[in-house]
Amino acid sequence: MIARRTVLLSVTALASGLPGAALAQFERFAIAELSIVTAGGRRKFTVELAVTPAQMMQGLMFRRTMAADAGMLFDYGHPVNASMWMKNTFIPLDMLFVGADGRIVNIHERAVPQSLDPIAAAAPVRAVVELNGGTVARLGIKPGDRVILPGGG
Repeated sequence: MIARRTVLLSVTALASGLPGAALAQFERFAIAELSIVTAGGRRKFTVELAVTPAQMMQGLMFRRTMAADAGMLFDYGHPVNASMWMKNTFIPLDMLFVGADGRIVNIHERAVPQSLDPIAAAAPVRAVVELNGGTVARLGIKPGDRVILPGGG
């Protein structure tokens, strides 16, 4: 199982404050559209896709801002016992744990920046969607809402 942030990210130079060459270690992410169907309608987001182990470990670490309609998708492709943390993540995040059927299993709102506390799915999930903290409350996103993954999955 590859669950993001359960293994330390290999950016010790960056963590110790050396920008420059350390920034070259950052992963790049493909971008896609994702929709969440809520009682209030369909909400669209532009998400970065964390698909490789290195991308999943990095996630949104070291970011200071993120657009209101942006996020990150961790699509494991099959159900896993996903667990996240907020190490080196500077913005609060809402985490949506998405089952194999595309329905939101559980939500963790406003994860505390830089916390090492594990944030786990309530059951095996296919994917995790991270959005800006407060997005879930603002848009009325709830467990049971449907997430339409890139490619229609």
